[in-house]
Amino acid sequence: MKISELAETLQLELLTEPDYDDREITGCYIGDLLSWVMGRAKPQDVWITVMSNVNIVAVASLADAACVVVSEDVPIEDAVLQKANMQDVVIFRSPLPSYELGLRVHEATGI
Repeated sequence: MKISELAETLQLELLTEPDYDDREITGCYIGDLLSWVMGRAKPQDVWITVMSNVNIVAVASLADAACVVVSEDVPIEDAVLQKANMQDVVIFRSPLPSYELGLRVHEATGI
């Protein structure tokens, strides 16, 4: 499933204006400890987190995540979104808790 299809299915709010090709999702990783995510998330994973600081952009880039989904409607500062736009990191937001988002990603994608 492509990230645009997932966003539509889960009604995710797109926060960035990335210049990206619509990447295929191959997995899902849920985590908030950035160093842990860097070592365990796989390329093209949907990364679900409540973290919202600028470091999520660097971690998403390093992990080659398909996109980041910030759960529980956590607010994100404009500086973070600007950095994400510069690095073509796709960031979405959802009101759902991380666990429920993970379940919905699984239901939608079968991964």
